[in-house]
Amino acid sequence: MKSTRILAAVLLLWASVAYAALPRAVARAFADAGVPLSAVSIVVQDVSRPRPLFAAQPAKAMSPASVMKLVTTFAALDLLGPSYRWRTEAYADAPIVQGTLKGNLVLKGYGDPKITIEQWQLLMSSLRASGIERIDGDLVLDRSAFDLAPHDPAAFDAAPLRAYNVGPDALLVNFKSVRFVFAPDASGTHASVAIEPPLSSIRVIDTPPMVAAPCGNWRASLAPTVLDHGSTAEVSFAGAYPAECGERSWYVALLDSPSYVHAMFRTYFAAAGGRFEGAWRDGRAPRDARAIAVLESPPLYDIVRDVNKLSNNVMARQLFLTLALATDGPPATPRRAALVVERWLKSRRISMPVLVLENGSGLSRNERVSAGGLARLLVAADHSAVREEFASSLAVAATDGTVENRFRERQVAGQALLKTGTLEGVRALAGYVLDASGRRFAVVALINHPNAARGQPALDFLVQWVYAYGAGYAAATR
Repeated sequence: MKSTRILAAVLLLWASVAYAALPRAVARAFADAGVPLSAVSIVVQDVSRPRPLFAAQPAKAMSPASVMKLVTTFAALDLLGPSYRWRTEAYADAPIVQGTLKGNLVLKGYGDPKITIEQWQLLMSSLRASGIERIDGDLVLDRSAFDLAPHDPAAFDAAPLRAYNVGPDALLVNFKSVRFVFAPDASGTHASVAIEPPLSSIRVIDTPPMVAAPCGNWRASLAPTVLDHGSTAEVSFAGAYPAECGERSWYVALLDSPSYVHAMFRTYFAAAGGRFEGAWRDGRAPRDARAIAVLESPPLYDIVRDVNKLSNNVMARQLFLTLALATDGPPATPRRAALVVERWLKSRRISMPVLVLENGSGLSRNERVSAGGLARLLVAADHSAVREEFASSLAVAATDGTVENRFRERQVAGQALLKTGTLEGVRALAGYVLDASGRRFAVVALINHPNAARGQPALDFLVQWVYAYGAGYAAATR
């Protein structure tokens, strides 16, 4: 009851509060980084207090980059529940006779964000356990849970091979990516190149020679050429591999989504002892049929840790669309997901008047939010039933996730739970700082400026300052 009263007071006072100015040391940190305060939006608030400790331009609409994932993950935990799980179902559209499916196998996806290779192998094992040794027909993919426009992986930043540009899909498998593993071969003259998963539709034309050179920018030194035809892909290397690199990995998004699923099915159904030589096509699962195999995802509380700690864009987009699917039914669209979030915020009385949602991941030039709105969200989350699941999904300063290598020489190491955001012209940070006396501060800082990349030290300074001086500053300004 006490926490409810505090939260209600926060929501009532936010609109009219007279914000204290930034502490001089904090303002100077941004000036020293070449970032004008006009390009910065900040809110710092003790979550047990009804008003911010200090703020700068808290109502200004800003590009948040991946900090937008805080909105998506809190909404998901609150609406779906921490134990929510996705299903991927397999159906036979014909009889199974003496181990042979005399027709097609249908796979129906519901937007599972994290079907890894290991989980895919479990699904293949379940199919074999159902009595299927051979499939005479095709692989039918039911992706009807999502209704999406064709995805252009080059549209955001002309980098279609980057895994962060993979688009959402109701039947997303292994993030639609492959890992190229480079290592010196036995002869010492060339680098071996292994592909994980080993998909026959992706071919390495040649292997790069070894050179005695520093590792440096080893990926560029390979001079790779990638020809992605959608259903097949070829990779060649006109350069060389530096011997000092040892073993290195390169993650690449290849093939279109259904072709990737088809390739994964062929590879791992065969590995499980099955026989399949068919093609793929889109379709629907048979009505009123019983699934012959089902794969369940990890629980939502596990999924949101990957989304926030690792800032996984496609997982966030899958989760965003699931909000519409689980709340309003299929087919899910980004617009319907945005409406679900807007209704949820209204029901929660979390005021976010400048919020613009496009895909829920922050990988967008259109998404907007204010520092004040995010601070209200953080305070509400801290007073919610999913407080622990939400907070534990954030990266721990100097410990893991996107801040594993930040704050290592500062006292706040291990005492801040943070979500970071990075785009060209954008640096952002939001989360909680726990000081030595146990106080928990919500901290939000957004930079939108051509010099934003230079602003990270100032963001880190803010977090350390709140840890060291927040409580004393609060006492002095009361």
